[in-house]
Amino acid sequence: MRPIDKIILHCSATNDHLEIDAAMIDSWHRRRGWSRIGYHYVIKRDGTLEFGRPVGDIGAHVAGQNTGSIGICYIGGLRDDKPCDTMTSNQEMTMIQLVNSLRVVFGPLTLHGHNEFANKACPSFDVRKKYSWLI
Repeated sequence: MRPIDKIILHCSATNDHLEIDAAMIDSWHRRRGWSRIGYHYVIKRDGTLEFGRPVGDIGAHVAGQNTGSIGICYIGGLRDDKPCDTMTSNQEMTMIQLVNSLRVVFGPLTLHGHNEFANKACPSFDVRKKYSWLI
């Protein structure tokens, strides 16, 4: 298994009323020329967890940070086409459970937002502020 030291949270950058899933994101990423979906996990609006790229494989979700990270994407992140924290309570519960489960397997992983490593709004909020107790 590859060494992993962090989890990076993303949003799909889609309006909060759209029902997007891992298969759709996979098709978007393949159209960009990638081999498959760049995220390891996708959390649908109802909190359903979907698998993306295998965790043992290096992701394609943050330039310069993929080697030692796991990428989690929640569906949403836009309201009226503007960046906004649209994470539902079900998505949040799933994300917290997933982070805790990954820490059981991989040890003390840190939690970050994509916007900590790139000039992007994603995941449309400051992970350090919202989840200071989970970092």
